[in-house]
Amino acid sequence: MNKIPSNIMALASSTSNKRETVCIFGTGDFGRALGHKLIQCGYPVVFGSRSTQTSNLIPKDAEVLSHAEAAQKAAIIIIAIQRQHYNFLAPLAENLHGKVLVDISNNLKINQYPESNAEYLAQMVPGAKIVKAFNTVSAWALQSGTLDASRQVFVCGNDMEAKQMVMDIVRALGLMPLDQGSLLAAQEIENYPLRLFPMWKFPILLSLGLTTFFFFYCLIRDVIYPYVYENKDFSFFIAISIPNRICPILALILLALVYLPGVLAAIIQLYRGTKYRRFPDWLDKWMLCRKQLGLVALAFASLHVVYTLVIPIRSFVRWRIISHTVSEALNNKTEPLDTTNAWLSDSYLALGILGFFLFVLLGITSLPSVSNNVNWREFRFVQSKLGYLTLVLCTAHTLVYGGKWFLSPSSYRWYLPNAYMLSLIIPCIVLVVKFVLIFPCLDKPLTQIRQGWERNPQYSE
Repeated sequence: MNKIPSNIMALASSTSNKRETVCIFGTGDFGRALGHKLIQCGYPVVFGSRSTQTSNLIPKDAEVLSHAEAAQKAAIIIIAIQRQHYNFLAPLAENLHGKVLVDISNNLKINQYPESNAEYLAQMVPGAKIVKAFNTVSAWALQSGTLDASRQVFVCGNDMEAKQMVMDIVRALGLMPLDQGSLLAAQEIENYPLRLFPMWKFPILLSLGLTTFFFFYCLIRDVIYPYVYENKDFSFFIAISIPNRICPILALILLALVYLPGVLAAIIQLYRGTKYRRFPDWLDKWMLCRKQLGLVALAFASLHVVYTLVIPIRSFVRWRIISHTVSEALNNKTEPLDTTNAWLSDSYLALGILGFFLFVLLGITSLPSVSNNVNWREFRFVQSKLGYLTLVLCTAHTLVYGGKWFLSPSSYRWYLPNAYMLSLIIPCIVLVVKFVLIFPCLDKPLTQIRQGWERNPQYSE
């Protein structure tokens, strides 16, 4: 006999019951969209409005009544009105006593008021059961049916029965309710839609800063220096050559910055002899955005691959190849194959291909749809073991590419080293420290600390 998932059984049992009437206060975009969706799912819907005249905008199967009349017909009332218009609810306090009021409002900025809108509503109608929900779903998504990107609905409230009633409605609409606890969580839930990529702020700002620095650094070395000392115009390098140097540099640095906080955390834990003390705030925030740093690094690595693929069709490259061929023909001399350079070239390309392949694998496993289907040990193996292997391959790719120029005086224009040399600093530090940390004399106590052992138990608080 096939086993039926519990969530499907719960949904089937709830949908088989008769739907209770749902009241909506407010006939704006969200109120109408939610009412239409509720009607589609079999709920009788009544709108409470200042004007009881029907409109073409109101779903045709919905009833429009005054606020007081609509409140009497339903146990669940959805408040689809902004906070500044809540005053009309005060005279209805008696009609709303014992009812479940669902606050779906949002604000214009984070922490706009001292208390959340839901808590303010609870103060205005003390006899009602207040639940916060639906504020993370857009009216457009409800109307168009494209709910894949906003399927989660955060729900909070002090009354468990009222929360359960609202969560049943959420499930019936094909959404996924997430219980966030008491009404104290309403402030955070209301702030959530206002946060613009909160975990992406640091990676993006860091990437922009590093891009700007290395752009001007390469501009000085590769364009301005030849123009000043050799009277050569290489300004066209700005289009492809310089970006193709910046992209792998940033990919390598950002990848190293993904694993640097883990190394720092290990050193701090070894120094403290315990895992029961908080890391510094800057390290906590850094560790939380490692996934975003890695994805930005993957984006730069992908751009590097694209730029590299177009190199053979560049006018400058074709001109240089033709000039070299003509020079050999005029001199009637063919340079012999340098097998050492051939090995270095093939090794450089092979390391780059393998490194990019593992880079893509890391990016794929970080997707929720993939990470949710692997256990913790598998996820940790890919993100940690294969992650460090990716860093090793990408670092070796860079070393093989430019190792022969480290001691060449011509590589230091205006005493500035080549940009790729700067990109090796952080990765090499991470790999060296990580190599030291795997020595048994350090790895064993670190493992014990992470399992709960403490050097000085008095620090555990």
